[in-house]
Amino acid sequence: MHTNPLARGTWSPARRGLAAAAVFTLVSGLLVGQASQASAAPRVDNPYEGATVYVNPDWAAKATASGGAAIADQPTGVWMDRRAAITGTEGARGLREHLDTAVEQGADLIQIVIYNLPGRDCAALASNGELGPDDIEIYKSEYIDPIVEIMGDPAYAGLRIVNIIEIDSLPNLITNVGSRETATPECDEMLANGNYVEGVGYALAQLGSLENTYNYIDIGHHGWLGWDDNFGPAAELFHEAATAAGATVDDVHGFISNTANYGVLREEFFDADTVVGGRPVREASTFVDWNRYVDELSYAQAYRDELVSVGFNDDIGMLIDTSRNGWGGPDRPTQASTSTDPETFVNESRIDRRIHLGNWCNQSGAGIGERPTASPESGIDAYVWIKPPGESDGASREIQNDEGKGFDRMCDPTYEGNPRNQNNMSGALPDAPLSGHWFEAQFQELLRNAYPPL
Repeated sequence: MHTNPLARGTWSPARRGLAAAAVFTLVSGLLVGQASQASAAPRVDNPYEGATVYVNPDWAAKATASGGAAIADQPTGVWMDRRAAITGTEGARGLREHLDTAVEQGADLIQIVIYNLPGRDCAALASNGELGPDDIEIYKSEYIDPIVEIMGDPAYAGLRIVNIIEIDSLPNLITNVGSRETATPECDEMLANGNYVEGVGYALAQLGSLENTYNYIDIGHHGWLGWDDNFGPAAELFHEAATAAGATVDDVHGFISNTANYGVLREEFFDADTVVGGRPVREASTFVDWNRYVDELSYAQAYRDELVSVGFNDDIGMLIDTSRNGWGGPDRPTQASTSTDPETFVNESRIDRRIHLGNWCNQSGAGIGERPTASPESGIDAYVWIKPPGESDGASREIQNDEGKGFDRMCDPTYEGNPRNQNNMSGALPDAPLSGHWFEAQFQELLRNAYPPL
């Protein structure tokens, strides 16, 4: 990991207190006749700064075998996407084994994805989960509680444990409910029963009770919440969840953008206010479509300010998932278009080559993005690879499985779209396996289109 300096706000009183108190004693003298001690890692402002981050050997082996030795030493997220993942499944180690391996590696930090809410991902069948909409007590007692128990083992006290909290959940309660054209009955149900808010709050409170954990809540991406009618209301909803089920804002260390998505880090040749043909592209381009943000860096930095304004601590940090947003290769533009037509200008200038910002499944033409880096920009704790490159977003056809994962037409390359991508083609690669399973063809394309190049 690179360790560039990052100027940040002052610590909250809660963090100063935790940092001062984060030492405890483990007594094992009953077996060896003497006491031994394990020290909790002092809580820090940016957990990534100066840290050696855990490399998942399971993913590294697949990447190496597929010609990706150049990136196989990069840290990636470990996904707890169902209860069975906690104890381990065939071909994949469980949470305790990952933590043990992190200690053996001499790692300072491990990244865990908490991802199993009741009625999970109410707007995308490919990432549906094992729990029904009303299974909130199962979520608490059979999913969160066992994870907290394992993470709380003194053997892991020296690890900084970064928890990525329930991607794609809360943003769905803003954009896919009510009278909106994009609404789904499933998202309306989760808004009504309150189990997304309660589940996120419970996860934050329980995980936040451990002295060496750092919780980051998912905020979707600029092509989801970047519009005025989504941006502010979503921030208020995040605050509601962060103060539900026993949680407080002190249980939130920060937020993460672009998890498992493809939004470009920087559009180098224009922003939303660039004027072409006498009009800002925000107004004149169907790709930008009145969004105030055209890339993830500007979105994440602006959202940090918004979140502080609604009541989060002023020392929160942001993460950006750059695992698949490089968009390199021969089609990457090298200069701004000279066209005076706003539509042509944006389409010829944009680095993000998706058909539409709403396309999220196994996107054709994508590439590996910026390597994981600590403190790369103001307010950004790190660029991270939470979605391991090479793992599918969803199957391109229906595949029977016992993982609770459905078939979403957005993963079908022949699909002509829906209101959430304004009825455009899906842009998905063919022959994809279930979400989370190894997708060799996608991995090869990600390597070819990496930017910066490998």
